[in-house]
Amino acid sequence: MALDPRIIAVTERIVERSRVTRDPYLERMRKLAQDGPRRAHLTCGNQAHAYAAMGGDKDTLVAARAPNVGIITAYNDMLSAHQPFETYPQKIKEAARGAGATAQVAGGVPAMCDGVTQGQVGMELSLFSRDVIAMAAGIALSHNTFDAALYLGVCDKIVPGLVIAAATFGYLPGIFVPAGPMLTGLPNDEKARVRQQFAAGEVGRDTLMKAEMSSYHGPGTCTFYGTANSNQMLMEFMGLHLPGASFVNPGTPLRDALTTAATERAAAITGLGKSYTPVCDILNEKTFVNGLVGLMATGGSTNLVIHLIAMARAAGVILECRDFSDISAATPLMARVYPNGLADVNHFHAAGGLGYMIAKLLDAGLMHEDVKTVVGDGLNLYTFEPELLHSGFHYREGPKESLNTKILRPASDPFQPAGGLVELHGNLGTGVMKVSAVAPERHIIEAPAAIFHSQDAVKQAFKNKELNRDVVIVVRFQGPKSNGMPELHALTPVLAVLQDRGHKVALLTDGRMSGASGKVPAAIHLAPEALDGGLIGKLQDGDLIRVDAIKGTVDVLTEDVATRPHATPDLSANSHGVGRELFEIFRQTAGPATAGAGVFV
Repeated sequence: MALDPRIIAVTERIVERSRVTRDPYLERMRKLAQDGPRRAHLTCGNQAHAYAAMGGDKDTLVAARAPNVGIITAYNDMLSAHQPFETYPQKIKEAARGAGATAQVAGGVPAMCDGVTQGQVGMELSLFSRDVIAMAAGIALSHNTFDAALYLGVCDKIVPGLVIAAATFGYLPGIFVPAGPMLTGLPNDEKARVRQQFAAGEVGRDTLMKAEMSSYHGPGTCTFYGTANSNQMLMEFMGLHLPGASFVNPGTPLRDALTTAATERAAAITGLGKSYTPVCDILNEKTFVNGLVGLMATGGSTNLVIHLIAMARAAGVILECRDFSDISAATPLMARVYPNGLADVNHFHAAGGLGYMIAKLLDAGLMHEDVKTVVGDGLNLYTFEPELLHSGFHYREGPKESLNTKILRPASDPFQPAGGLVELHGNLGTGVMKVSAVAPERHIIEAPAAIFHSQDAVKQAFKNKELNRDVVIVVRFQGPKSNGMPELHALTPVLAVLQDRGHKVALLTDGRMSGASGKVPAAIHLAPEALDGGLIGKLQDGDLIRVDAIKGTVDVLTEDVATRPHATPDLSANSHGVGRELFEIFRQTAGPATAGAGVFV
């Protein structure tokens, strides 16, 4: 089918907007690629240091005729999603030798778990960790000894940080290697119900702990559709994973076969062979549009609005919030995965998964097929799925029909005609709202404001029964310049309880919500943030706020707000403890959420 004119229009304006940055970026990448294999430019002393510990691989490395693959790993065994990566380097090295190549762990990058830091001060480092990861990967690749890279990462800030690094080293081929989701545990809706019961004082901490441990119970990615699994979707829609790699469980033969195949492919697409495929050629305007379509069709994480803008800028592509909103309007919601459904990602994968979705979106003319990927030209390659038979690893045609229409539907018969995200504009600035899990009757909320400067203050007001009314809860001074823009996920149970009591409730913040933002309308990422002069910093208790996801507006209706003095809270506590001292320069230099909320602006 011909490409949808709405997709063409957004793509063309991104191309035109990006010309001033994309063209110089590609020129830099082409010049770097012309230098040939990196190792050829090292002195003998340089090379001896790089190969000293490589044992039997030394002769192959010295010859410089075989590809050398650099491994960037986000392994640690505190993150369930990254624990499986412990054994990957050895598997990759063995696979590389089998392909006539070598592989080295180029370096590790930090990988923090938002699930551990939710509601804790450590969450104030979470967003900035993305840029640290990009810099750490840059240091690892700066040794200039690699012909391609394998990027081992899964969770919230790790994949975006690695993509920024991969784009910066865009003359190198690179493949992203996932670890897969943990097996299904306690259903996510049951976990959420227990959390709400605990917030309402109906059950004790022992019941809550049992539910949490039954939900997060083994190696692999958390099974709800938050930022981590949105990342995995994105890498497949953007052609940086092998087809079908995202949601194969850890510790299975197929998972190991996919890792081997990724290594073999990385060795095959270096500049030493005939299939040279640098990352800079993959990460173009069409690829990012495909990523936006995937985000909307699946009802993915609002965090990716920030991350995609930052990732794209690293490749010279300029995305704006209206691109997300316009793509959302053109893209049907095809999946129901928790929190906008009862299924988890294992159920989604079993129902047909990403291969089915890509096939149907291509059939509907909603994605660019003519893109480069790590496995070749054309996104149609991602409609196939991997299988492991006695004869070896193969690809077969993916399912033509959904195996569970309660979870996955075709673009011609979606759950909703438009995707899961709305851009908001108004006198309060620019923000976004994820609406895929919000009931239609709650898409417009008009209510008095209750002003807070922390999650804890909101929770205390809830305990004091001060919020049993229609209310727009305003949590400000939560932007990147204020305190690193932590997620406000700890408010989810409180807001859900208030809503379930029959009140009209919304959240308004210059901070972030969880990637698993749920059933309560939340106007988030408001820019300018309070510390940067945003009008949100002048709001007072009782001001009438209107959040309208249908018209895409966010406004204060009370008159003369702009003439008030700006609130000046004491933010000194944000500057120390749990490593926050080290990130003062990040807070000072961070850009707005609309530009990716990073330090590379």
